[in-house]
Amino acid sequence: MMIPFSPPHIDDKIIDEVIAALRSGWITTGPRTKSFEQKLCEFCGVSRVLAVSSASAGLELMLHWFGVQPGDEVIVPAYTYTATAEVVIHCGAKPVMVDVRPDFLISVEEIKRAITPRTKVIIPVDIAGYPCDYDEIMALVNDPAVKAMFQPNNDIQRQLGRPMVMADAAHSLGACYKGKRAGVLSDITVFSFHAVKNLTTAEGGAICLNMPAPFDADALYKMLCTYSLHGQSKDALAKTQIGNWRYDVLEAGYKCNMTDIAAALGLIEIERYDSQILKRRKEIFDAYTLAFAQDERFQIPEYETAEKCTSYHVYALRLAHATEAQRDETMQSIFAQEVSVNVHFIPLPMLTAYKSRGYKIEDYPVTYDNYSREISLPVYYNLTDEQVAQVIKAVQQAAL
Repeated sequence: MMIPFSPPHIDDKIIDEVIAALRSGWITTGPRTKSFEQKLCEFCGVSRVLAVSSASAGLELMLHWFGVQPGDEVIVPAYTYTATAEVVIHCGAKPVMVDVRPDFLISVEEIKRAITPRTKVIIPVDIAGYPCDYDEIMALVNDPAVKAMFQPNNDIQRQLGRPMVMADAAHSLGACYKGKRAGVLSDITVFSFHAVKNLTTAEGGAICLNMPAPFDADALYKMLCTYSLHGQSKDALAKTQIGNWRYDVLEAGYKCNMTDIAAALGLIEIERYDSQILKRRKEIFDAYTLAFAQDERFQIPEYETAEKCTSYHVYALRLAHATEAQRDETMQSIFAQEVSVNVHFIPLPMLTAYKSRGYKIEDYPVTYDNYSREISLPVYYNLTDEQVAQVIKAVQQAAL
């Protein structure tokens, strides 16, 4: 029987909570969504979190809030999923792609070289759940020379006085950097709760608000609640109060709120995230590392240092001496042994949507090297020790 790559973690506790939400009569944004937001605040150590319909929606919402527009530039890594760059294109701005390091993370030196007066936002990506070097990135955007170069287009940008750093932390709920959890490492952090993520709400995401003074997190949260619901002054829950039907639309907003049905899944998972989910995923990571670390055919991923700890989302194993074609051949051999594997990700400059805009993979040599040798192995809560052993055996037998 085929070992799947990343099935969602659904058990009776989750099913019971979803049924309770359905029976409550309140299935859109309501008390469960607000409770989930508060649990995320407590988990990450941030004062305000807005739950949304997807990480992509969260990223785009914040770019629009910051006023990113045609003529602006947003720095992104060439090695990421398309969502990181496509939200920039949706704003009419230009994604400025930079190369990554051998650990898959965006190069701070490349960011420095890419900053121009048109740079409005930098989006570091925590590939595989491993956090970027946020102290270095924040120090860079606060450098007097960078701040002097910054050209604000609106009051929000003038108030910040520098490029905004928005972490694409789609993979990294629970990751740590210098004693702090993902969510408080940059101005804005956006998580994903898609079906394949460590914590799923089927579809969904969350925006952690960590803007510096004089920004007020409570005021920003209130505004974003409105902005994420068509710009309407009252949500559906508020309008259920007797005689409270009249509303206004304060601006042309978006529709990207999380529902209580989705939040029901998240409420169960966040309560056991540290003690069960991350614990089991770490066990699987460590088992893979023990099996592959001494085999010269493999390059194991970096996922724990004195300063960093991953969320154990993707085990990004690389073949030490392989071409892209040989990597693909190895994957086919693994599939033939009834083990599902994947690649995270095909780099942006290799995709038609970005090649047609003039991006070339030849400009990002480290990105291509990482991609061409990478094989993502199954990691999920219900993966048994016997299945882990089967994965290891399949990879060892398939590798050149």
